[in-house]
Formats: sequence, C-alpha cells, structure tokens
Amino acid sequence: MFNAEKFIQEQIAKVRDEVKGKAIIAASGGVDSTVCAALVVKALGDRLLAVYVDTGFMRKGETETVDKMLRKLGVNHIVVDASDEYFAALKGVIEPEKKRKIIGEKFIRVFEREARKSGAEYLVQGTIAPDWIESGGGLRDTIKSHHNVGGLPEDMDLKLIEPLRDLYKDEVRKVARALKIEVAEKQPFPGPALAIRVMGEPTRESVEIVREACSIVEDEIEKASSEGKMKLPWQYFAVLLPVRSVGVQGDIRAYGYTIAVRAVDSVDAMTAVYSKIPHDVLETISTRITNKMKDKVNRVVYDVTDKPPATIEWE
Repeated sequence: MFNAEKFIQEQIAKVRDEVKGKAIIAASGGVDSTVCAALVVKALGDRLLAVYVDTGFMRKGETETVDKMLRKLGVNHIVVDASDEYFAALKGVIEPEKKRKIIGEKFIRVFEREARKSGAEYLVQGTIAPDWIESGGGLRDTIKSHHNVGGLPEDMDLKLIEPLRDLYKDEVRKVARALKIEVAEKQPFPGPALAIRVMGEPTRESVEIVREACSIVEDEIEKASSEGKMKLPWQYFAVLLPVRSVGVQGDIRAYGYTIAVRAVDSVDAMTAVYSKIPHDVLETISTRITNKMKDKVNRVVYDVTDKPPATIEWE
C-alpha cells in the first residue's frame, strides 16, 4: 500500500542528493505542480524558484489565485506573462498534437530564460505516470503528447527532476493531504490549459469564450454539489467546438458556436466514466452560457462518453 509520509521523506532526501545548485520549478497551480513545489521546497529552500507562466490560456482568476497560493506555501516565485508569445506561436495551428508540442517547447524556452537569470541548472516538473504513459514511447502508442513529456525539446539546457513521475493521481492527492496543501481535492487542469479546450486555432476571442463557459460550468456544478444535488465529479469543464449552427435570439436568426460540457468520474485518470449530472443543473448551465454569450454561443451539449473510447480532455 502506498505510504505518503514515507514517499515524502524519500523524495526530499533524493532531491537533496541530486540537486547540487539552484532549481526552477514549473508551477501551474494544479495539484501535481503544487505538490511538487511543496515537496521540493522542503529539500532546497531558497535554492528553488517557482515560475508560473501566464500563457493567456488560464482559467478565470487563475493567475491571481496561484500567486496567493505560492506565497502561502512560502515558495520563492515569479509570474511571467508570455501570452503574446503563445498566441503568436499558435497562430493558424489546429492539430492537437502540434498544439501540445508547441506549448511544451515554449514552456521550456521560457524556463530556460528565467533559469539563466537566476543561475538555475535544474528544472523540476510535476510529471506523473499517466503523462508519460499516454505520451507514448517504446512499445506504447502515443495517445496524446503531454506538454511536459512529448513537448520537451531535445536541446533543452536544464537537467530534469521529476519527483512524482511514478505516481498516479490518487497517490498524488494522498501526498497533498499529507503535506496539508489546500489544492489536494482540486480538479485536474491540463498543462496546455484552455488552448486544448478550443477545438481549432486558440485565438484570444475563442479562448475568452471557453474561459467564460468553463467558469460557469465549474460554478454551477460546485454549487449543485454543495447543495447536495449531486456528487462533485472528478473533472468538469467546457469545450468550444469549431462549428456553428443556426439558432434564434428573440425573433432574430442567430448563427453561433456550440459549447460541449464534459464531466467525468475517475480515480487515476487512466479510465473514466461520464458523470450523471441532474438535468436541472445542465439546464441552468446551458441557460447561463447562452445568456452570457448570446452573441457568440447559441447551443450547449453534454458529452456522455466514457474513457475509453474517449479521453478525458477532447484534445
């Protein structure tokens, strides 16, 4: 049986042994990277610098929330606004694997820049087992290249440290609870962020649409769960589809985008079943999204596909 306390002590000792100089850590504010930061800071102290990259694809209020959380953890950190770089790099890109690899390489280039400024030689990542399993290699098929695995450039200057590499999500959460981190029960959020929740080219407009839709989905599902209407799913979000359909706003023809709502239950992210959300909750989500963005979205659908055959994220 997995022992979180033993794992923490082993990894602190291992990181101290492996990292002889300064290190930077990719801190997204998600469960994996936050657990990794909280663990590694115990080993390195002031020799660790957390770098939060605002790609322009983050959820509503995410940057401010992560900044406060890292302060609370006592981790030295900086916030780097690289949104212009990311939107420029992804201009015209619609293929999911290409998106992920561009995002992954861009992350490393930003980290390399910041590492040179701070004198760091090591890059710490919150990579976990499903990341490298799904990214393929050897006899494993590539399901999707996770940006922190398949997107790593071959000429990367930094030495890679991945303390959580052999853990699954349920084990990471146990470590988070042992470390008393407030994000222990936070739902997963993909490294490429909202860029892969826009099916097609992630423009500033399309990302803003899905950001608002995701915020509404999260708000209504969490509200319904707190009121006892439903169990809180393992992961829940919105996806912007690259198709338009005919609708009606009042007596006027509308031609708007479609939002797909996705919610699943899982333990380790390797398999998942779709969540049976009450119809009145789905109705409220649909009404809020179409009212809030009535000039852009006129249709909301719910994804009832398990993993497999689907993956949890759409890209």
